[in-house]
Amino acid sequence: MPVTVVAAKPQAQAHDPSKYRFIDIAVNLTDPVFRGLYHGKRKHDDDLEAMLERSRAAGVKSMIITGGSLHESKEALELAQQLGLYATVGCHPTRSSQFDQFPSGPDRYLEELDKVIAANLTGKGRVVAVGECGLDYDRTHFAPAEVQRRHFRTQLGLAKKYHLPLFLHSRAAHKDFVQILREEGFDKDGGRAVGAKGGVVHSFTGTPEEAIELMDMGFHIGVNGCSLKTPENLATVKAVRPEWIMFETDAPWCSMTSTQASKAHLTSLPPSLNSLYFPAATKPESFVYGRPVKGRNEPSATGGVAWVVHRLNEGVPFEKVTEKAWKNTVELFGLTELQ
Repeated sequence: MPVTVVAAKPQAQAHDPSKYRFIDIAVNLTDPVFRGLYHGKRKHDDDLEAMLERSRAAGVKSMIITGGSLHESKEALELAQQLGLYATVGCHPTRSSQFDQFPSGPDRYLEELDKVIAANLTGKGRVVAVGECGLDYDRTHFAPAEVQRRHFRTQLGLAKKYHLPLFLHSRAAHKDFVQILREEGFDKDGGRAVGAKGGVVHSFTGTPEEAIELMDMGFHIGVNGCSLKTPENLATVKAVRPEWIMFETDAPWCSMTSTQASKAHLTSLPPSLNSLYFPAATKPESFVYGRPVKGRNEPSATGGVAWVVHRLNEGVPFEKVTEKAWKNTVELFGLTELQ
């Protein structure tokens, strides 16, 4: 009697979530939305701890809280110490007018940043980078380009003095951005010849050529949802060499949405990972404690960013992609206790 053999469908590769670990290098935990406050109005209960628990479940082992001003840097460090995380200290280019508006003048503002760094160089909740600093020519209505350039340059001195990495921001300003870095000794090897320790250009949205120039100068590239919005963005991320890549969310900003180019790659995300990286969310007015809030990005999405990078690098296993970014992050920021 003839026997018909039906070929079994190939099984999708199993993905054990516990195999993948992440460090979100850019998260704005000082933002009031994580406490339920939106533009000064309370929309729901404080759910910071629930958000952190979701992130831990999604493999996020640690985070670096962004400091974007003198005041915010102090808040970031206080929160990092409470939560056992890390922080950056610096002034964002769009807030660089704060230097000149400081009661005792710009030199004193820089001195205060210096003091904050000096007092928090070791132990739990320490400062691991100078920044967020750089240039943003898309938003010169907040701070004129000349003001941004002047105070970007002065903050580079803090990275040299304390041998810390830079946490950098560059928007529509690449030419001036790299010129200042080169003039200040960061032209190769991340400025190690002048006492610095490289750094990362976070939330990168530039061209492949710009990314290559920065890598050749010794800087890492931080990738998040904003880095994956368009086909042109994806081409840039594909050009980032594995030894220079880092993952981030820039939460609560830079969410990955269904209209972005990254969506085509996220459709292949296995359900076991999708439920952790992008758990079902509710609108703020329909808030349910323990569930994410729509429109508010969270560190749990770090794995989703990593998945898109994995899909852009065909043939490279997901675990290899995640472990390379982990290694890069631990080495640059000196997070040896996470190993």
